Amino acid sequence: MKKFFEEFKAFALRGNVMDMAVGVIIGGAFTSIVGSLTENLIDPILGAAGSTDLSAFTWQIGGIELRYGAFLSSVINFLIMALVLFCLLKAINKLLSIGHKPQAPAAPTTKKCPYCCSEISIEATKCAHCASELPRS
Repeated sequence: MKKFFEEFKAFALRGNVMDMAVGVIIGGAFTSIVGSLTENLIDPILGAAGSTDLSAFTWQIGGIELRYGAFLSSVINFLIMALVLFCLLKAINKLLSIGHKPQAPAAPTTKKCPYCCSEISIEATKCAHCASELPRS
């Protein structure tokens, strides 16, 4: 049982788990900011045609009330979060790539047969497709 707790402690205190925990906490705080932006700025602009609250936009079908305004507000929240995450990850990837040299292209492993234009091994002396003797390179 002691070994189990030691393994769990090593797992829980690894960098990746701690980074994830910090990310979840910041993400939760950021979600409230985006929700506030949507509710207090974007919804009133979109609701200028009628109500300043998008959740007031409903559609009655018989005894069912479809609140498409609340759904639209959730979609706007999602799009804002996705855009911000995309920009954040793009900036992080850019920062991580600073100072790295681009990798040289790998040496070719195949060549074209000058007679039949088939792909063959770079080390081949005879074409496997047309049986032609290949010039030495």
